[in-house]
Amino acid sequence: MRVSVFGLGYVGSVSAACLASRGNDVVGVDVNPTKVDLIMGGHAPVVEEKIGELTAEVVATGLLRATTDVADAVANSDVSLVCVGTPSAQNGSLSTTYLERVAEQIGEAIAERDTRHTVVFRSTMLPGTCLNLLVPILEKASGRTAGVDFGVAVNPEFLREGSSVRDFFDPPKTVIGELDADSGDVVAALYEGLPGAVFRVPIPVAEITKYADNSFHALKIGFANELGSICAALGLDSHAVMDVFVADRKLNISPAYLKPGFAFGGSCLPKDLRGLVHAAHRVDVSVPILSHVLPSNEEHLKRSFELVARTGKRKVGLFGLSFKPGTDDLRESPMVELAERLLGKGYDLRIYDGCVSMSRLLGANREYIEQRLPHLGQLLAADVDEVLAHAEVYLVATTDPTVLAALPSGDDHRTLIDLVRLPDAEARRADKGYVGLAW
Repeated sequence: MRVSVFGLGYVGSVSAACLASRGNDVVGVDVNPTKVDLIMGGHAPVVEEKIGELTAEVVATGLLRATTDVADAVANSDVSLVCVGTPSAQNGSLSTTYLERVAEQIGEAIAERDTRHTVVFRSTMLPGTCLNLLVPILEKASGRTAGVDFGVAVNPEFLREGSSVRDFFDPPKTVIGELDADSGDVVAALYEGLPGAVFRVPIPVAEITKYADNSFHALKIGFANELGSICAALGLDSHAVMDVFVADRKLNISPAYLKPGFAFGGSCLPKDLRGLVHAAHRVDVSVPILSHVLPSNEEHLKRSFELVARTGKRKVGLFGLSFKPGTDDLRESPMVELAERLLGKGYDLRIYDGCVSMSRLLGANREYIEQRLPHLGQLLAADVDEVLAHAEVYLVATTDPTVLAALPSGDDHRTLIDLVRLPDAEARRADKGYVGLAW
């Protein structure tokens, strides 16, 4: 394929050299003539493992060249990869100045073409940037229609400085946000044969994936550093502790707990988190991340209550009360907390949980519920139908098959607030009364 790469920084220069090494005819484009001269001389404009040798090799074979001429690059390529910077402003907002400038230049060049060209954005940008800002610029400058006369895609990069060449050829995944299938096909062809899963998704989903990754990486580093500080203050070897932690690939280093849903609760997580934060404070160690996990959890619970309040309806049915499905453990269950708030605000509440029966609650479990919901026996319904008949708002916090089979769909008169992402959530999105907590 004939490829033009706009922006010859780390991402652009690595993408250009690696794509050329795969047999593509690549032209790099940059406003800085020094970078262009370096490429033309067979030298990489960045210092990076393997990039120097790879650049020299593909320039020597004629598969990679560079220019400052946008029109020439677009005229002599089938696809343009935009890799310009999106720096932060002082207030943290994203600067799209370079993206806008390049989009306008590419659009003007597309106006001179008589064949379809595909524009692929590799720059990191927030959801909505491509469709709401860049596509209109491209269309205005070209006089053409995106998805019809030219293609548009978002293809975030996952290249780590220091190992970006290796990461290009062995990516953790390939994400293609496509405006249309033809645009996605062009991008997929560029990476055909490389390992890793390929995700072809809507453009806004692709835009946010890099932010999800980097935010989690930052969170992991911050978590490890805070835990390390606590360990050091307690005289423990933090690396020995983390060696044990990362060895758990079932829960710790895994997809476990990484699906948006309802607030956490139970007899362990809140208690142990409070205990660790208290221990840190006792040894004068500041742990801002760990200290704010419970407040973050509280905000998620508040969102659920606010969704009910916004309906303006007063009769509420709650499906699921225990903190974990299939048990009757109510200790620090977020559903108990939500039920308590609803009652405190005067809502008429009925609850169904097939595993919870007042007669079977024992010990600390019974003591807890008697303190928080002393009239639970009067609120519990014997079956699902009793709650369905009572409520104007259904709060669903369980995937109990009995509940799922009974929940109505297409009901415009009642509101269903989904706290667990029901198995048929996608189909229910079309229902006027359906509300997903975080999806």
